Amino acid sequence: MHLRKLGRSELNVTELCLGTMQFGWTADEQTSFAVMDAYVAAGGNFIDTADIYTTWGPDGMAGAGRTEEIIGRWMKARGNRSKLIIATKLRGRMADGPGGEGLARDRVPRACADSLRRLQTDYIDLYQTHSADLKVPIAETLDGLTQLVKTGKVRVLGASNYPAWRLLEALWASEKHGYARFESYQPDYSLMERSLFETEPRPLCRNYGLGVIPYSPLAGGFLTGKYRRGVNVASVRASDIGKKYANAQGFALIEQLDAIGKSHGKTVAQTALAWLLTNPVITAPIIGANTPAQLQDALGAAGYRLSADEMKALNELSKYPMNWRDIWD
Repeated sequence: MHLRKLGRSELNVTELCLGTMQFGWTADEQTSFAVMDAYVAAGGNFIDTADIYTTWGPDGMAGAGRTEEIIGRWMKARGNRSKLIIATKLRGRMADGPGGEGLARDRVPRACADSLRRLQTDYIDLYQTHSADLKVPIAETLDGLTQLVKTGKVRVLGASNYPAWRLLEALWASEKHGYARFESYQPDYSLMERSLFETEPRPLCRNYGLGVIPYSPLAGGFLTGKYRRGVNVASVRASDIGKKYANAQGFALIEQLDAIGKSHGKTVAQTALAWLLTNPVITAPIIGANTPAQLQDALGAAGYRLSADEMKALNELSKYPMNWRDIWD
């Protein structure tokens, strides 16, 4: 698996990042260990998580931090911490009452300490703000994060789900006041979800040299190839995914992915990931799996790149109404 530099940072990450939001939710601990083992065996070194995983599960807030704990126990059992790039996030609600969520200066070090304890490590490679906290001045958040970098508890900072204006505000504040800088950005980005990233954050990331690690690169499973015209998909999320994407444009895109993939001996999912990997702005799409078998298909995208004509065909089929990319490009 190829290594790529994460933005302007010192981190060299593999081209496919392992997402873990399913660990402790739809994948039990033993299975989660097996998925991480398979990922590392394939050459992967980049694992992404968050402190709030898995608060949306059946246990609600009692599930907060569970995924980090599973990763921590796995790293301790395997003795492989130094070989990995571990990314986690803060911002979401971890407890009721004042101080239970957000990016206030005094909460930042507490959230980091809790993640370090759960992960059983003394440093986090990439510490990301999970979303913007507009109630807190950006300088206050950056000051708190910078102290973590200065003390060695965090190596590199990143942001996720920020509106472009807030991300730019953060970059300017870092340049003006000497705060540690966001070096990466994590957006929802795929062939089915292009406009939110491409209209403003993409040119910003390109201009300021931020690494981009998209989540949901397979559009919640729609781009795995199991959704086809006239096929009923049996899964918990199938109804919601179908309502969003199972239309003429979506099915035409699946068919094009299938045709391109077959010409390379690749699958629909691998080709959808290759569309991202061929984009020079993208560092590493985040792939997830409930089992090692599911992971294998995504891992097949490693090293897979598309031609200019193949990219053009997919871009044309996945156009969105206000095609601002033509302006920015």
